[in-house]
Amino acid sequence: MKFGSFYELEIPRPWEPGKEQRIFREGLAQVELADRLGFDSVWATEHHFLEEYAHSSAPEVFLAACSQRTKRIRLGHGVTLLPLAYNHPARVAERIATLDLVSEGRVEFGTGESSSEVELGGFGIRRGDKREMWQESLEAICRMFTEEPFRGHQGKYFEMPPRNVVPKPVQQPHPPLWVACSKADTIQLAARNGIGALSFAFVPLDQIGPWVGGYYKTLEEECLPVGAAINPNIVFTVQFMCLKNGDRAREIANEAHRFFSYAISHYYVFGEHEPGKTNLWHNFKTDKAHLGLQVWGGSTQVVGEGVKPSDCVGTPKQVREVLLQYEQLGADQVVFITQTANTPHEVLCEALELFGREVMPEFQEREAKREKEKTARLERILERAMKRKAAPNIPRRDGPTIVKAAGGLL
Repeated sequence: MKFGSFYELEIPRPWEPGKEQRIFREGLAQVELADRLGFDSVWATEHHFLEEYAHSSAPEVFLAACSQRTKRIRLGHGVTLLPLAYNHPARVAERIATLDLVSEGRVEFGTGESSSEVELGGFGIRRGDKREMWQESLEAICRMFTEEPFRGHQGKYFEMPPRNVVPKPVQQPHPPLWVACSKADTIQLAARNGIGALSFAFVPLDQIGPWVGGYYKTLEEECLPVGAAINPNIVFTVQFMCLKNGDRAREIANEAHRFFSYAISHYYVFGEHEPGKTNLWHNFKTDKAHLGLQVWGGSTQVVGEGVKPSDCVGTPKQVREVLLQYEQLGADQVVFITQTANTPHEVLCEALELFGREVMPEFQEREAKREKEKTARLERILERAMKRKAAPNIPRRDGPTIVKAAGGLL
């Protein structure tokens, strides 16, 4: 099983001078440490206007900085938002390829739709359009990576004439594709498109096996690859704190994880947000109406809940025991949500170092064998799926595309 770390870049109020800059600086240092320790990946989200919960609105810049501080760790977009008003497909293709070049081919291309009204409304995106926008954009981006020149696109949400989208990525035919998943049906969407599932559902351990089994069953039976290669992987994100003193680990993690849960619920479920005014940290400390509310229908999905049995929190032995369950249930990678709320940078580094020294090596020793067996098991399945791939819908054009220079110099 592989391991990664995930960054929302949370910055709770109060925002004293220099706090944002410090959190970014500390995040980069943590990624540098994770690379030295042998972590497989780092993931940075893309969110807009979600004050305190996520200040990672330009993950391509954060990941580019990570690329110059690290040597081997994979750099994951977790995720790039593809509805058109967020990012034009050509700009996404250009940025991903550029990051792949400057990182020597280490990009993981995660994608998503978003669902918070704060974000969707801010960019004028209709909720009912976002899934189709994501699908249309992803199909075009995959062609932009591989076609020279890109032969153009005419769809429901955007049109583009033939252009050579440059640069091209190092990884061939393109970086591995992923999509953010928070429900079982998005896991199936990932499998049908032949892309990796980045699960942010924080589901109980007894749901992991069915989700993994369902993903690979759909991949085998229904996959119509959206890209030029299939990325058969399922990742689970979990809360993390690994310290020699388990009680101390749980005490530190509890408040951070409770705020993380409350902040998600504020922006995605019950919150009434006044931009620049709402004090999320203050509300978290004083809200009696919503804390403890089971808004997602399950004892493990509670607003403001702390450490859960599926979290990797405690001593190295306790964290190992949880991870063994993920491994046995078929997870390909576990990604730790590390930097949350006001957890001190020094404590996060202590936890990462302890995990890297006392827990991770055992799983890494088994990973090469697991990966080899998985590749052999899926070889025929992936071959059959690629043969089912639909031909691209390319606009018909008569003759070559000639673009006449116009406008002159300024």
